Amino acid sequence: MDSFFSEQAGEWFCEAVPLASIAERFGTPTYVYSQAAILGQFRRLQGALEGVAALICYSVKANSNLRILRLLRDAGAGFDIVSAGELARLERIGADPRQVVFSGVGKTAAEIDAALAAGILMFNVESAEELGLIEARACHLDRLAGISLRINPDVEAATHPYIATGRAIHKFGVPPEEALALYRRAAASPLLRLRGLACHIGSQILQVDPFARALDEMLELAGRLRAEGLELDYLDLGGGYGIRYRREEPFDFARLAAHLRRRLEGSRYRLIVEPGRALVGEAGVLLARVLYVKRNPAKRFIVVDAGMSDLLRPALYGSQHEVVPVRRRAGPAHRADVVGPICETADFLAQDRELPELAGGDLVAILTAGAYGYSLASNYNSRPRPAEVLVDGRTARPIRRRETVEDLLATEGDQIGGDAPR
Repeated sequence: MDSFFSEQAGEWFCEAVPLASIAERFGTPTYVYSQAAILGQFRRLQGALEGVAALICYSVKANSNLRILRLLRDAGAGFDIVSAGELARLERIGADPRQVVFSGVGKTAAEIDAALAAGILMFNVESAEELGLIEARACHLDRLAGISLRINPDVEAATHPYIATGRAIHKFGVPPEEALALYRRAAASPLLRLRGLACHIGSQILQVDPFARALDEMLELAGRLRAEGLELDYLDLGGGYGIRYRREEPFDFARLAAHLRRRLEGSRYRLIVEPGRALVGEAGVLLARVLYVKRNPAKRFIVVDAGMSDLLRPALYGSQHEVVPVRRRAGPAHRADVVGPICETADFLAQDRELPELAGGDLVAILTAGAYGYSLASNYNSRPRPAEVLVDGRTARPIRRRETVEDLLATEGDQIGGDAPR
């Protein structure tokens, strides 16, 4: 998707719109997304899965802006959610609940009720206790609950330990050896309908083999269930397909799809995949303005107006995002840290990078920020969250206004009739 963000004659563009013009109109920090990049990646994934009976359920947590959700709904996507808030977003855009999967290890009774009332496709169940709660809430609401068990296949994948989810040491899913008993229990309930089998092994995985091993384990368990007369409709392979943040080899969807076709040929199962980052990650940048260039005997710092409250990934995961000047100026390159205004040593966007000449007032773009950027943003240090802008060809439209300090105060203290602070 590099072509949707490009440098032309020393100036960076999103599609046909100069990033500098977006900063001038909407200020900074601002997230900027390419509509063509999002839709192009969705269509590429659809094309790779041609010949496989598959439902692509976009992982809403990656980027939950309503406009982006509408784009993907119109393109034919289903959705993977992990909260009632994400379900409410889908209801707002008119998504088909029969294409919604509810994942997550800690669903509350209220969230289960909301999903049952909406009529979602299925819950990806992660524990025996959760299964019991779903059954109880289905009874209370006189609803039939579609369920899938998320197994933990104990498949190791090369990724950051905070976003690995498929090992026995992780909180997610149930061991395969426990799944049979839980499926038997669910099959015996008139309130539960067996829909599928699910797994999710992690995020930002660039190798195909871990997904192939996970699918093989799922097929083996599905075969054992079928031998007992317990039929399933769906195999949910989860998401986690990695993208290029710097110079990584891109994930080979064609190779994965070829394996899926071989293994699923002639089967009755419909595949579900849950990409998030893979659809929106490379489709977004974070625009920031240089405040100061600070030097000491040991380091050079580029201080910008965006920080860890706007883009947490570098501080949380040590993740790598390329940083580029929106307009290149003449001068030598320097090795520097790009840091924010927040009172934390971890408030950095890039460390020890060779960067072109920069000065106060210059604009920089932090690339590959479309996934887990705004969705992880916070109000730490009472900082309002950024604006979001969607570019379509030559048009840039705001899809979320910048928060204000008044927005932050609106839910507190005397603003809601409580005692004023003394």
